Amino acid sequence: MCYGNIVVECKATQAIETFHRAQILNYMKVAASQVGLLINFGAPSLLFEPFIL
Repeated sequence: MCYGNIVVECKATQAIETFHRAQILNYMKVAASQVGLLINFGAPSLLFEPFIL
């Protein structure tokens, strides 16, 4: 949790896959958060995906 209402998920994989997206959505539901950020440090360049419910 960041700032009390943003779920941040950091990964180090070659690509963001469907189950990574499902995982952050589950974390957001459990934390009752409307905003999430999935960050991947494992690709050649930084990748991120914002999520808003």
